[in-house]
Order: sequence, then C-alpha cells, then structure tokens
Amino acid sequence: MKKIRHNYTSLPEPPRCTGRIHTRELRFSRAMTFAIEEINNSSKLLPRVTLGYRIHDSCASVPVAVQAAFQLTNGPQPLRDAGTECAQSGTVAAVVGESGSTPSISMSRITGPFGIPQISHFATCACLSDKQQYPTFFRTVPSDQFQANALAKLVKNFGWTWIGAVRSDSDYGNNGMASFLRAAHAEGICVEYSESFFRSHPHSRIQRVAEVIRRSTATVVVAFTASGDMRILLEELARRPGPPRQWIGSESWVTDPELLRFGFCAGTIGFAIPRSVIPGFRDYLLDLSPKTVSGSQLLTEFWEGAFNCQLRKELRPGQRECDGSEDLQKLQSPYTDASQLRITNMVYKAVYAIAHAIHSVVCEERNLTTQCDGSIKIQPQQILRELKRVNFSQNGYQVSFDANGDPVASYELINWQRNENGALEFVTVGHYDASLPPGREFYMSRNLTWVDGNTQQAPLSACSESCLPGTRKVLQKGKPVCCYDCVPCAEGEISNATDSSDCFRCPEEFWPDAEKDSCLPKPVEFLSFHEVLGIILATCSVGGACLAIVTATVFFRHRASAIVRANNSELSFLLLFSLTLCFLCSLTFIGPPSDWSCKLRHTAFGITFVLCISCVLGKTLVVLMAFRATLPGSNVMKWFGLAQQRMTVVSFTFVQVVICTIWLVLKPPFPIKNLSTFKEKIILECALGSVIGFWAVLGYIGLLSVFCFVLAVLARKLPDNFNEAKLITFSMLIFCAVWITFIPAYVSSPGKFTVAVEIFAILASSFGLILCLFAPKCYIILWRPEKNTKKFLMAKSTSSGF
Repeated sequence: MKKIRHNYTSLPEPPRCTGRIHTRELRFSRAMTFAIEEINNSSKLLPRVTLGYRIHDSCASVPVAVQAAFQLTNGPQPLRDAGTECAQSGTVAAVVGESGSTPSISMSRITGPFGIPQISHFATCACLSDKQQYPTFFRTVPSDQFQANALAKLVKNFGWTWIGAVRSDSDYGNNGMASFLRAAHAEGICVEYSESFFRSHPHSRIQRVAEVIRRSTATVVVAFTASGDMRILLEELARRPGPPRQWIGSESWVTDPELLRFGFCAGTIGFAIPRSVIPGFRDYLLDLSPKTVSGSQLLTEFWEGAFNCQLRKELRPGQRECDGSEDLQKLQSPYTDASQLRITNMVYKAVYAIAHAIHSVVCEERNLTTQCDGSIKIQPQQILRELKRVNFSQNGYQVSFDANGDPVASYELINWQRNENGALEFVTVGHYDASLPPGREFYMSRNLTWVDGNTQQAPLSACSESCLPGTRKVLQKGKPVCCYDCVPCAEGEISNATDSSDCFRCPEEFWPDAEKDSCLPKPVEFLSFHEVLGIILATCSVGGACLAIVTATVFFRHRASAIVRANNSELSFLLLFSLTLCFLCSLTFIGPPSDWSCKLRHTAFGITFVLCISCVLGKTLVVLMAFRATLPGSNVMKWFGLAQQRMTVVSFTFVQVVICTIWLVLKPPFPIKNLSTFKEKIILECALGSVIGFWAVLGYIGLLSVFCFVLAVLARKLPDNFNEAKLITFSMLIFCAVWITFIPAYVSSPGKFTVAVEIFAILASSFGLILCLFAPKCYIILWRPEKNTKKFLMAKSTSSGF
C-alpha cells in the first residue's frame, strides 16, 4: 500500500475509489432506488409527494465517506427526482448508509450535530447504540452485541471450550470481537489466540495471521470480519492449506456468495439476517439496458466488468465494444442473485422507515383520506423525532426501533453444505430470536454438516480432555482456565460431574465408592454372631459354661466323696456357679450394641468376676487358716467357719455391686457409632459413659486378684490336701497375667477387636481358673477313685511331715 505524504503547501488530491466494484453493494443501492420508486408510485404512503435521492459511492473508504457526509451537510443540494429527468435543490432529510461500522461512525459524527438522522442497513457495531455519542443514528440490522451473545451461546452449545479468534482491524471487528470475548468468558470459553488484520495491511501481516491459524491447536475459529477482509484471509490460507478448521462466522461474511469458492470452508456455521422476499425486485435488477446503464457511472463500471466489454467510446487496449447482445438473465453474479435477500431487505426497510417518518410530518388523515402537503419545508429534526416512533409492517416484516435505535434481534443459523453437485451452498439450519426467554432463543430445524463432512457429531475443540467424575480440574500454570490436569479426588471426597472444579466430602456416615463418583453408606462393623471370630468366641463361651456345669454335676454326684468334702464344697459350688456366669457374660459383648447390652456387659462382667475371685480368696483363706489351726493352742478356725466364709464372699461382692450401681446411675455406658477410628467404616461400640466407673470396676477386680495372688503365694508350700494352695497360686498367676496383658491390648486394638480382646481375657482367665482348680480333682474323681478316700487323704497329709 502506497503511503501518502502531505507537504501542506498545496491542496491534497481528493480521495478516489480504487479496485473493482462490489456487486453486492451495487445491489444495495439498487434496492434503495427500487424502494423510492415504489413509494413514489404508492397511493397510500406519501401520495402526491415525490422523494428525491442522491447516491454516493464510499468505496468502503472512510475518507470518501467523510467527504460525502460533508457534501450532504453543506446546505441545499441538487437532488435527482426519481420521476423526472430534472433536478432541484433541497435539504437532506435523512441518510441511508453506510454498510460498514467505521464509515458509519465517521458519517454520524458529522451529520449528528446537524440533527440529520442516519439509518444504516449493515453497520452492526454495538458502539453505535450509544445515544450520547450517536444521537441521530438508527439501523435496521441488529447490533453486534446480540450477535456476540448468540455466537458465544452457539459455541457453548456444541461443547467447544478452546477456540481461535480473528477479526477485522476496524470498529466493526474490534468492538464485535470484544463483545464476543466478554460473552465467551462468561460461558467458560477460552481463546487460544485473537488476531486482527485489515485488507489494506501489508501482506506479511496477513501471512502471519494465516500461520497462527495453521499452527494452533484449536480446531474452531470464530471470525468477526468484514466480507472483503475475510476473502483476503481465505485466499492466503488457500495458498498453503493447513489442518481443517471449523469456521464460525459473523453475519458480515457468512452469507457472501463470493466466498463459497473456498471449498475448505465447508461446514462453516454463522448467523445471518433472516432471508426475505421483495416482490418485483429481481425484475427491477434485471431491467437494465446499455442505454440506461450508460447514464450511470456505477452501472457502466458494473456492466463492463460483468461482460468484459467497453461501453465508452474510447476503447482501452484489449477490450471489445459492447454490442447489445449482453443478457443479464444469463449472468451469474451476486448482483442478480435475489434468492438470498438479507441485507438488501435492510436497505429496503430503511428507506420505508424514512418514508413513514416523512409521511407523519407532511401528511394528515382526514375523512378516511390522506392529504399531504409537499410544499412544507421539512427539517431533519422533525424526521428524527418521527423515526423514534416508527412502527409498521412492510411485506410482512416488522419495522421499529428501540430507545437505542436498534431493531429486534433475529437471526438465521446458516451452514455451508455441499449440494448434489458438490458445490457449496447456504442452508438455513435454525433460528435465533433474542426476544425469547433465556434458554429458548435457539431453534434447530435440521442437522448440520461439519468441517469433516460428519453430520452426527460436532468436532472436538478443547485444550484438555474432560475430567471424568471422581477427578477434579487443576489449572496448568501460566495457561488459560480451560487448560488443566485431572487429579483424583482426595480420600473421603467425590466429584459426580464431568469437569468438576472441586471435590466435596461425603456426609459423615458415607464413604466414596471405588470410582469416587458417588457416596455409599459406610459399612457398619461390630462383633457379630455370624462371623468366624464371633462364632469361635461364642462357642468357647458356651463351651466354658457347659464345662463349669459338667464339673458342678460331677462334684454334686460325688459330694459325699473325701476329696469334695475336704475342699470346701460350698465355696466350690459357688465358684463353679460364678465361673458359669463369667463364661456366659461374654455373650453380651457379641452382637450389635444396644442400650441394655452396653449397661449389662461391663457390670455383669465386673460382678461375676468379683464373685469368682471372692470364692477363690475364701478358699485361699481357708487353706491358710487351716494351717494355723493345726498349731498348738490355735483357736483361729472358729473365726473362719462357714458363716464367716459366706460373709466374706458377700461383702467383697457387695462392694462391686455398689460401684456398678453408682456407675449406672450417674453415667452409664451407651451405644455409639465410632466414626473416628476408621474413615471408611462405622464401628458400633459401647461408650464407657464414665471412664472412672469402668476403671474402678477393673481396679477392684485387680485389687482382689493381687490380694488373692499374694495369699496364694504365701500358702503355696503349706502341706494341704492335693496341693490346693499351689493350684490356687497357679490359677491366680494365669488370671493376673491375662488381665495385665489385657490393658495394652485393649487400648491398642481397633474396632471390633477391642471387644474380642475383652472377651478373650474373660474366657482365658475363666478357663485358667476352672482348669487349674477343678481339672485335677475331676481327674481323681473320675479316673483315679482309689485316691478319693479319707485314708489316702490322711496318708498324704501325714507324709507331708505335718
């Protein structure tokens, strides 16, 4: 591009149009003249009032557009009368145009201070809705703010979170893309790159943008560009095709038929102004003859370019003269294509909006007739005021403006699909209406075709793969939020949704499953009668009770024998009874804890064991006192007869009963769900209630056991019948050893094994007592009856040396 330098010593050359004529823009201008001629021929709208017009070609150039705006504001202008060949002067009432946002902004800043209303058919920049800056600007095309929101929702709807973005380096592209990026960010969409360019930029700039697109990882590209800019970019991409890209287009280029020649853009999706029908317009477009064309510089340039001939008298080298055989009916051009009247209808509606505003100023309704005064001098401010109130329907299309000068936003969703011949064509696949409630704006009417020709599943475009339930997203350092790693949830936490940003803990009584995507109730654990350990302990408990009962039966059947009578049969039977209760009380520790079982298990255990130890202590005292009674002059046995033995057992047991009663009254044990020992399961156990009460019960048992053990040790070498003192000593040694080791094992055992340890201690100490104290005697009673005699008993005592 040649850079113009000004020396400020002479007037600069006036801005000139360069390049070839844009046939679609020519069709827009023809739509304007068609609408004016319809209005001038109407008997209902502005009857007997003729509208004039003047058309300027801005060549999509801001300087040229500004020059035209200055000409329009310089007072009365010679205006062409659409019905005659004459010209007359008049004040400009309103302006239709421009097609681009940047030229429209420039024009509005010039015409706005004069109160001249401007209606654009294709300037979509959201910035033009600012009435503080552009108070006289209106448009029949929706603002880009609506389109940006719609594009963001479209991208989100197909699950694309990683996209590229290109835009025209103009007010249209920069403002439109800024609105889209804000909407995309709100939808959780990340942009890998955002590049801008303009058709007049150096070719190296276009090449750089194309290379960014080729090398990107995003497979979806959103292009907020003008049609001419997009054509240049696609031409550059076509020179060296890269990986296929899913194009998402703005309404500016997505319905431009000149771009359908780029086959690698198949599957393009974008929003477009709804297609419309203008009756008689195609015939009007084709109603051109060489004579008519020669009267217009624009039409002459179009005719010569379309048919490659020369209408002017001076032939250029290599050009033939147009001979009149040229036929517009056979011409394939965007000018003659009336099947996709989208923006063209926006021009048509803009002209009719101005006409209705003028009608409100110069016409009055009287007696069902319309009377118009064409001699009234119209001020632009009057038209501006009436344009704000315009509300009519033309060819079934509603025309009105909101407070910002914008119409109701409505779009068609366009998809570039191949027809039976393999050529690309525009296919309407859905609609978008911004006036509908949120979530219901989209309406899909048919399947889409994607860039790879697939019609079933949209292509994927994400920086990172989705995180499955059971994991959470962790952002990658220095990258957008859409780039992340998937990390398994921590212990006790789950995520039950795809792409969860965080895990949450399960409720207290629940625990994650193996996949960590749902919470399951924690398994409840207690020592059960149905498990192997519970069955073994219950069997041992019942077996021990049966053994005690069998032993008592043997003693009862041989109660008259010497060995039974010599070993204090009453204490023996009481001891066997207490041992039976000791064995059976262990059953209360098996099964799910309940209120009554928690209270019973420790108190029954404490009382029965004290009863048992009291009996053993009584037998030990009997042995010691019997030895003292054999000494000369000793009268001790009278103080330790049967009544005193019973009183001793009852007294020691009563103390334990009092301790247990106080425990149960003040702070008894109760069932709880232990959630702290194991995170993944619930332990049903009995809380002690009062720890002091529990250790008081155990401490009292231990005190009696130690006392009994000390007495047994003192009496171990006394000459008694059948080594009774030695057996008591050994049984108490086992008893004390079991309960001493019980304490650390009880404290350190987890869950149900705490209960198992306690049951084991009860059974071990109970078996130790019954086997040590009664097994030798039962052996003699049952299998060595010759020793179960008074003679043998006395002989044993004599041989002991006492």
